[in-house]
Amino acid sequence: MNHNPDERPIEGEMISDEPQETQTPPDTTMALVIYALYLASFVVGFTAVVGVVMAYVFRGKGPVWLDEHYRYQVRTFWIGLLYACIAFMLTLVLIGFPLLLALAVWLIVRCVKGFKCLHEKRAPSNVNSWLI
Repeated sequence: MNHNPDERPIEGEMISDEPQETQTPPDTTMALVIYALYLASFVVGFTAVVGVVMAYVFRGKGPVWLDEHYRYQVRTFWIGLLYACIAFMLTLVLIGFPLLLALAVWLIVRCVKGFKCLHEKRAPSNVNSWLI
């Protein structure tokens, strides 16, 4: 399959720019670390900030499918921050507490989805989604 390097991958499609025999696998360690930092933010609150900074730094330095992970991680941080601000404001009327729980589930699901896609060496599906 020949692809233009500037094209976005089709959901679930594995991207290969070179023949499999000579291609060295890209290093996914930083993307894995970023997902782990997001999950660690439940215990140590500031690790998500470290993770998003790392995602910005490593974005654009790998194959397209890996860059999509960094984009997914950046979006996860900013969308999660927006949802958290809304939920915290709504705790005054008590609806914020279940929203905070839903936010925690949302973050865990997005990170697990990212781990799974990284293991499969493909871009996460629905990168532009505000949900899962």
